[in-house]
Amino acid sequence: MALKAVHVMNVPNLDQVSDPLNPPAFNIYPHIDQPPKDFMVIGHRGTGMNLLQSSDPRMKSIKENSIRAFNAAGKFNLDFIEFDVQVTRDDYPIIFHDNFIFTEDKGVLIEKRVTDLSLEEFLSYGPQREPDKVGKPLFRKTKEGRIFEWKVEKDDHFCTLEDVFENISHSKGFNIEFKFDDNVVYKEDQLVHVIQVVLRVVYKYAKERSIYFSSFQPDAALLIRKLQKIYPVFFLTNGGSETYTDIRRNSLDEAMKLCLAGGLNGIVSEVRAILRNPGVIRRIKDSNLSLISYGQLNNMREVVYAQLLMGVDGVIVDLVQEITEAIANFSGKVDKENVGEEEGGDEIECSQIQLSNLMKVIPSLVQQ
Repeated sequence: MALKAVHVMNVPNLDQVSDPLNPPAFNIYPHIDQPPKDFMVIGHRGTGMNLLQSSDPRMKSIKENSIRAFNAAGKFNLDFIEFDVQVTRDDYPIIFHDNFIFTEDKGVLIEKRVTDLSLEEFLSYGPQREPDKVGKPLFRKTKEGRIFEWKVEKDDHFCTLEDVFENISHSKGFNIEFKFDDNVVYKEDQLVHVIQVVLRVVYKYAKERSIYFSSFQPDAALLIRKLQKIYPVFFLTNGGSETYTDIRRNSLDEAMKLCLAGGLNGIVSEVRAILRNPGVIRRIKDSNLSLISYGQLNNMREVVYAQLLMGVDGVIVDLVQEITEAIANFSGKVDKENVGEEEGGDEIECSQIQLSNLMKVIPSLVQQ
């Protein structure tokens, strides 16, 4: 049955969602002759981030950013797995999200900056590769300052970027996020050094694997593009959900300016920023940029479905099994050829089904 189109501009901004049906505006699959035409799904830190404070066991199932999580992600219909890369004091790219790592010694909590550690020191935390070795107990601090012992159902040892390339048993693409501390002012030579260390490993081991880079650090994103032209580069932004001194990080419009000025390929936005201002999707697409979303709302199938219909190119998700299964079910409900487009302004076509879903779930979710 054909879907009747309606204009997003006619829906109150705060009550809306965005979705992807369009293929990327660039070739994110440089080694594949025909890029996939379907909506992309990316596994967040493999099979999802660990929320140690959550009562949901799915958020503490497999250790995030681990070989175990990355291989488990290969069982699902994902296009990419996303993970975070930092560089140790002795120039090894490692896979870890947080800026600081915590352990405990004789009841005293010890905090260290991850990039101040050597590779050997970093790998000494948590489970060890050698069965007879015992690692330092591992703890994590939440954004609210609460401390939790890092316990998951299926644990794994830490790994390097080289380990990931050498030990992943599937051919899913990699979304490599360059992690930098929001509270540190980096000099250009510091950023260049980190990027070059990571690129050396990528060039050595990537072979035919599809890859794209991303970063919240605006200057780093620009430098990644300047230092290499092989792989796409995305700018990560929360689109104004938080305020930064660097105005380039404070809205999707600023993100567009950065991408266009620096020759970047697209934007990865916190999903709420898109839902609050869905008209921005048309402007982004008209600028020949791709748009991917991230955030906990992407673990809700209604939110993902709405984005699929509205033209977002993909979603980064934690609940990879649930969302990949949901998208498989969505495919039979959408007739792309019957969802039309009209010229002009910020109008984006979407369906009555999508509008109904928006009005049911979005208003309260966006404000959480």
